[in-house]
Amino acid sequence: MYLLHPAVDLGRSFTLHPSTVIGLTALAALYLWRAKRGPSALDLQPALPLPPRARGDALTGTPAPDADADGPSLAQRAAFFHAIALIFFTLNGPLHDLSDYYLFSAHMVQHLILTLVVPPLLLYGTPGWMLRPLLRVPLLGRLARSLTSTASTFLWFNVVLAVWHLPPMYNAALEYHAVHIVQHLMFISTSVLMWWPLASRVAELPRLAFPGQMLFCFLMVIPMSVVSIYIVMADALLYPAYAIAPRIWGISPLADQQYGGLIMWIPGGVFFYAVMTVVFFKWSNRDAEDTLEDVGGASALPGTPVAVAGD
Repeated sequence: MYLLHPAVDLGRSFTLHPSTVIGLTALAALYLWRAKRGPSALDLQPALPLPPRARGDALTGTPAPDADADGPSLAQRAAFFHAIALIFFTLNGPLHDLSDYYLFSAHMVQHLILTLVVPPLLLYGTPGWMLRPLLRVPLLGRLARSLTSTASTFLWFNVVLAVWHLPPMYNAALEYHAVHIVQHLMFISTSVLMWWPLASRVAELPRLAFPGQMLFCFLMVIPMSVVSIYIVMADALLYPAYAIAPRIWGISPLADQQYGGLIMWIPGGVFFYAVMTVVFFKWSNRDAEDTLEDVGGASALPGTPVAVAGD
């Protein structure tokens, strides 16, 4: 077992991988081209039958089909390109070098950024109308409906997370560059699916209602904790490539492995609890608005005295 790349002199150079530059440049160019072209009238119409919860999105927060008729807002563009920048600096430069050449714990930081921070920025930054032409292709529409169901997103993300942290799979990713690329692509793609019930901007494939979003966040903590405990409690090295890595900051290979498991366990879990808290307050504010609307509507009921100018 050996490291994917020979160790570099950390901090002396900025490691750059052409595959990430090519992929991210292509993605950014496609986004800018689609944004410049703007939505057609057809793009603002549902591509699939709207599910019941999408017909009144007050309890989900999913935008209506025509919500982004003016194109991506400045905030959406900023979110999308912040995601692009995060992917770039996560897969190149110092964090990449620490992850691939030195520390398992740095690899866990890298994976948390790719799975918990990047996907919601990508989803927020992409208006629903950009994706709608794909949904009009019958096969892709059915596939999207299946993959973005709550059970499917939960299953895909957690199975991919668990399988790639099994020693044979993880060690293969460290040894073979092509496998490492596939690992990261699978992490990002299944993370986008996992975030769909919480951050969808496509009315045809809406978010969960706020109570469901909170339950989803709570349940997401459990599988990640199981994988983390498996790593933290191991009394031997699960990923021997890091045993031959140059030691930095006085961290032993076994301590590094335990730190990596703790990073996945504690910040990962706290992140979902933070999202759950945000959803709770959005739900509370929605209930407060509904109450005010009900009070306002009651004052206009038949038989209610109404002040008339000049009385």
